[in-house]
Amino acid sequence: MASLILVNGVHLAKQQTGLLGVVCLKANYSTDVPPRKLKTTNLAAIKRGTGGRSSFNGIVATVFGSTGFLGRYVCNKLGKIGSQVILPYRADHYEALRLKLVGDLGQVLFHPYDLRDDEAIFNAVKYSNVVINLVGRDWETKNFTFKDVHVDGARRLARIARQAGVEKFVHTSSLNATPNPQPFFTKEGSKFLQSKYYGEQAVREEFPDAIVFRPSDIYGQEDRFLRYYAHIWRRQFRAMPLWYKGERTIKQPVYCSDLAQGIVNAIKDSDSQGQTYQAVGPRRYKLSALVDWFHQVMRKDEKWWGYFRYDLRYDPTFRMKVLMTEMLSPSFPIGDVHTERVEREYVTDEVQKGVPTLEDLGVNLTYMEDQVPWELRPYRAALYYDAELDEFEKPTPPQFIQ
Repeated sequence: MASLILVNGVHLAKQQTGLLGVVCLKANYSTDVPPRKLKTTNLAAIKRGTGGRSSFNGIVATVFGSTGFLGRYVCNKLGKIGSQVILPYRADHYEALRLKLVGDLGQVLFHPYDLRDDEAIFNAVKYSNVVINLVGRDWETKNFTFKDVHVDGARRLARIARQAGVEKFVHTSSLNATPNPQPFFTKEGSKFLQSKYYGEQAVREEFPDAIVFRPSDIYGQEDRFLRYYAHIWRRQFRAMPLWYKGERTIKQPVYCSDLAQGIVNAIKDSDSQGQTYQAVGPRRYKLSALVDWFHQVMRKDEKWWGYFRYDLRYDPTFRMKVLMTEMLSPSFPIGDVHTERVEREYVTDEVQKGVPTLEDLGVNLTYMEDQVPWELRPYRAALYYDAELDEFEKPTPPQFIQ
């Protein structure tokens, strides 16, 4: 009969019929470690594994706004390095359930909350050592104004995180946040940028060591930058109205995955406490050059569609269309076309000298020329046309500003 012999943690399976033996080395799992008395209840001291998805790196992060555009990338980055992620959600829970896959089994937890409920927020952060605030609004609704979300909500999250003993608080602001925004499309300027400025000040008051990120326009999967210009409702038939034809606006968009990686790197960096980071891309472009290139990538240039740009200042019909869109679909404007978005569209990205960027966090920035054609592929004209090799000329990348 076959026998099983245990020698110093090595199993030897010995068969009766021959000389062939099977040697199986016993693997040590975290559950096999004999019980020991913990010196501290700090979760960071209970690290297990080599740092991969099935490890625990000591980070317990509560991510507010996880179901949004940027939140999905941040949660995925955290889950890949073995973090335990707590995802507060509001309203329909099915929007959050798809995030169950970002981490290993048992490492992704969900908790219902409301931005105005102090008790629910405290219950979501009381076991965490990191809290990330990605909550934001692009337009106001009857339930939430910019002040409710960007100022009062951010202040409440920072205050409760500090009371709960959270070690690091990460807050997302905006690159062009200012108390006195310059008006373009409206008389008073961007309320979004104004509220982002006061929200950043509120977070600093409640949590002085907070880590603040100021991103420019973010592009990626299901974004509101590339797809804003790709939507048919943004155009006027075959023309694109832009303020001063887009010649006076400079943009420096950032790829969403780069920003998410910067947030994760800041959490792991011990010197990031109290720092403010500008999240911008590696190159600056004129808005006119970017929009022209987008349409060439989608094959909606002059050759196909007769596309051209004109000055938005002299087209009152576009303003009427924006106001009509807000009236017909106030909860979710068609094509993301609303007054605040059009106003913020013509604000030039100002990168301040001396303020660190994502590159200071060790992020290798992605060039738009390498990513945008893939992002805009679903919007390409005659998408299912079986083109021959070199039938269509490859669009020339936009000229960037040094």
